[in-house]
Amino acid sequence: MKMSEEYEDLLIERVGTEGRVARISINRPEVLNALRPQTFGELEEVLRDLEADDSTHVIVLRGSGRAFSVGYDIGGAAATSSPHDPERIYDMKDEQGRPLLMNFATRLRQISDIQMYLFRMSKVTIAETHGFCLAGGMELAMMADLLTTTTTCLFGHPGHRGIGVARNGMILPLVVGMRKAKELFFTGDQIDGLEAVRLGIANYAYEPEVVSEKTLQFADRIANQSADYLALLKEGANAFYENMGIEASVRSNTILDALARGTRSGYQWRAKIETEGLKAALAWRDGPYGDYSARPSER
Repeated sequence: MKMSEEYEDLLIERVGTEGRVARISINRPEVLNALRPQTFGELEEVLRDLEADDSTHVIVLRGSGRAFSVGYDIGGAAATSSPHDPERIYDMKDEQGRPLLMNFATRLRQISDIQMYLFRMSKVTIAETHGFCLAGGMELAMMADLLTTTTTCLFGHPGHRGIGVARNGMILPLVVGMRKAKELFFTGDQIDGLEAVRLGIANYAYEPEVVSEKTLQFADRIANQSADYLALLKEGANAFYENMGIEASVRSNTILDALARGTRSGYQWRAKIETEGLKAALAWRDGPYGDYSARPSER
């Protein structure tokens, strides 16, 4: 397995009793751990290595700095590249500037497949979140088997305000029930860590200064069982969700995410970016709601 210094976007540690817990930190704190294709490519490689390592019983995924992740790096230079090869670029428009939606969906599906690998892999995974767990960051965290957070962490998917559709639906319909899932889908509103626990999105919410300590204790408790036995238990639990159609639902939502570019709201969003820039577009998106980029404390 590669060492941490061989990854640009990730830090890898072995922690807990006899190093049975592998801890992966998304390490782009200067952009609040915005997720670019390279981040996902590196993450998949690390996860596959850890899956093959029998000394790894539990995997913890967290973020460096002030946040778990604020979502996809939509302003990044490599936003249309493949997570498997940064030089593999998909054409998103034809010669007349019209969107090529199937090309867009094909590339999106590569990210969805990595998210689903976190769900399917034969290791117990825990997402440890703090600060912000938003948009693509929330999509990623929700694919872990378990989730710990801080009381002050903010969860939400502001991308549901005209930008796209959460590719895995943050699996909210399977977690919180139909009414609340639809409310969060339709508004893109945010909730804090305490509400996340109440809704079943998170297992535990701790004070920020102890979340890493408490998460490691949680992981170490689970790691008392062998890695292959824990994988068997995970397989049994996952079977229920697979029979409810989680794979087909993620596939459908990924296609819908691409189709969102062809809606009135999607056209307005891209026009704002092209004419006024990303910062102004974010303010336009969140202004009517008074949160995220439009929070009074950030004005």
